[in-house]
This record gives sequence, structure tokens and C-alpha cells, in this order.
Amino acid sequence: MLSPMPSEVSGPRDEAELLARAHALAGATLGELAPRVGLIAPPDLRRAKGFVGQLLERALGASAGSQAQPDFPTLGVELKSLPVNARGRPCESTFVCHIPLTEIGSVEWDESRVWRKLRRVLWVPVEGERKIGVPQRRVGQALLWSPDAEEEAALRFDWEELAGVIGCGDVESLTGHLGRYLQVRPKAAHGRVRRQGVDREGASLAVLPRGFYLRATFTGRILARHYVLPSRG
Repeated sequence: MLSPMPSEVSGPRDEAELLARAHALAGATLGELAPRVGLIAPPDLRRAKGFVGQLLERALGASAGSQAQPDFPTLGVELKSLPVNARGRPCESTFVCHIPLTEIGSVEWDESRVWRKLRRVLWVPVEGERKIGVPQRRVGQALLWSPDAEEEAALRFDWEELAGVIGCGDVESLTGHLGRYLQVRPKAAHGRVRRQGVDREGASLAVLPRGFYLRATFTGRILARHYVLPSRG
């Protein structure tokens, strides 16, 4: 039986406390966890896409909200929920951060939003198959992860290529096909949303907001390396 949880969870003091909190959630359903943090689990995520992330943020004491910094600022740890199927494989790509379209051309990798978010990540797998109702989906065992040298090099290569295209004013030419592990996709509630960008001449123009996403192939590699997954059968 789950122990009571205060409505306002303070931030963890260190990584050990954060990981202990995350491990305590393993095996619980979203329907069991939601009322403990003042939420109601929706029947599906069509109109509540941010529900799982919000639930985990409240349960673990994340405090950054939508700011361009890790979810646990004092620890430098980002929280990412990871929907997985019955075989433990990611169901979809993972949103990393919004792209500052007018600034990215003058930013180096080490100071980029992507690297700040991915330098240290608490991955929390959650059942993500649509046939399972949201309240019945279970939380898996969390993983505290940092990219190794090979993973960072691959992410940096993709980021520099994509950032270079945006910095040159060609953001509208980008498609989700570019980038081996990191990709750029529109990130907006609807098609009428616009943000300031620049064209090839440096003139301001209104464009769809964009975000960086990790491909499922990348997060799948993380899961395969750190978890014992069911065979494909």
C-alpha cells in the first residue's frame, strides 16, 4: 500500500534522495499516484498530453516548471518520463526542450539548452500502450543517467548540424528526417502559434515554434543497455 504523500513535495536534497523517491514509485499505477499529488488521472492523453510528466514532477519535487533549466535545478538533473511498450521499448520520441530560434546560432554546445537538459537525466519508464487505460498504467524502475563519451559526441554532432541550419535562417527547410538521434519538430498547441525567427538575410519572420526531440532509437539504446528487457519472441 502506498504511503501518504504531502500535497507539496519539497525538492530532494541530493541525487540519492531523488533516486530513492523515484524507486518508491515503481510498480504503482498512475491512478494510484494521481490523488496523492492532487491530480485526477484522465482516461486517455488526447487532451492531457502533459499529465504523466506533471504527475511525476509533483511526486518527486521538481521545481523548474517550464524554465530552460533542469527540473531539479540544485541537482542539475532533468526528469523525463519514457512511455514504453510491453517489450520495454520506447513508444515515441522524447521532447527535450524548446528551441530559441533567434539565439541558437550564437550558442555553443556546452552552453546549449539541449546539453543542460541531457547532461544528467532521471528516466522514469511508464507503460505507454494505448490499449492500457491511463489510470491503469504502471510506473517502472527509474534510471539516473548521464551520456557516455560516445553518446555525447553523437548528440553534439546532431545538435551542431541542426543548430547550424537554424542559425543560417533555414529553419523552414528542416524536417524530422535530419539528425541521427536528435531531431527538430514543430512544438505548438496548434498551427496558428508563431514565434520570432530569422531568414537567410537576418530579417525577422514569424515561424512555428520548434523543439528538439530524442529519437526512440536513442532512448531505446539506453533502455537496452541498462535494463533486462523481454526478448522479441
